[in-house]
Amino acid sequence: MTAQRTFNITLLPGDGVGPEVAAVAREVLDAVAAQCGRRFAYQTRLIGGAAIDQSGDPLPQETLAACLESDAVLLGAVGGPKWDRATVRPEAGLLAVRKALGLFANIRPLKVDPALVDFSPLKPAIVEDVDLVIVRELTGGSYYGDKRRFGDSASDLCIYSVPEIERVAHVAFNLARERLGKVTSVDKANVMETSRLWRETVNRVHAASYADVKLEHVLVDAMAMHLVRAPRNFDVILTENMFGDILSDEASMLAGSIGLAPSASLGANKPGLFEPVHGSAPDIAGRDLANPVGAVLSTAMLLRHGLGLTREAEIVEKSVAEALANGARTSDLGGGVGCREMGDAIIKEIHSAALPPGHRMPMHWG
Repeated sequence: MTAQRTFNITLLPGDGVGPEVAAVAREVLDAVAAQCGRRFAYQTRLIGGAAIDQSGDPLPQETLAACLESDAVLLGAVGGPKWDRATVRPEAGLLAVRKALGLFANIRPLKVDPALVDFSPLKPAIVEDVDLVIVRELTGGSYYGDKRRFGDSASDLCIYSVPEIERVAHVAFNLARERLGKVTSVDKANVMETSRLWRETVNRVHAASYADVKLEHVLVDAMAMHLVRAPRNFDVILTENMFGDILSDEASMLAGSIGLAPSASLGANKPGLFEPVHGSAPDIAGRDLANPVGAVLSTAMLLRHGLGLTREAEIVEKSVAEALANGARTSDLGGGVGCREMGDAIIKEIHSAALPPGHRMPMHWG
């Protein structure tokens, strides 16, 4: 008998509500493992403010080493007002791990759950059946450019190269081929030289390899308007780092709460990083009020994109939908269910999921 492979996952709980949602996410992974006969091994390491408190470094070397040696990395959240005046910010650890792992493409899906249509701040007629993905370039632009403070002025250099734009464009076009076959590239080409390079490069990649995919260009200010006016018009949205950061948070609210939104950060050959979009939410940390769905759906992306376990990912996604359909709601969705209880509701659905063909429940774990 061939030995069952063990997948190595590095957990980075981080700050604020990060440890709470990461704990639920791990329990979900364990439930899927038990249901489908998989083996997951975990290492838990510090990042962000928690790491600063212990060592003064938001990304300790042992944390980075664990990430590099793993099959996938699951992050809770980083940051908080506690470190606002710190010499080194917690977010520097997140930027550094993205850079070290070569995670140039951030994928943020948005699919409005039918059970939550009425929880969106927009009218049901606008958000019903919304199903889009934002592909954000993650390691270039002004977030990583040279930063200077001189006198009463400051600057952040926004710089992009053709190869950086090409590689993330390929991700978006290939993803569109698996969906509805449409890419909307977002830039500010009427003002910014980096955006002109962005548009020229995306056009060239499209013409050379993806004539079967429809491509359109939209300016970022117009895109911010279109996302709340007619979000069903979009399939795959491709954009640069800062624009993607802003637009993806805006888009997440269409589903009713930023607590529902997952993400995957992917590179070429190194492990991917999977995290909820919601941030550390320090005002509710430690109170069992956080919505763990974004973290749980991030585990589904980890299973699919990080480990190649599509069936297991589908079980997680279906179990989240079933839990929501059965009325489980955290406080951000007007309910009284706590973070752990929401996790329990999802895990209950996982345990009742039908096993995929060919899988057998393990008798015991070694």
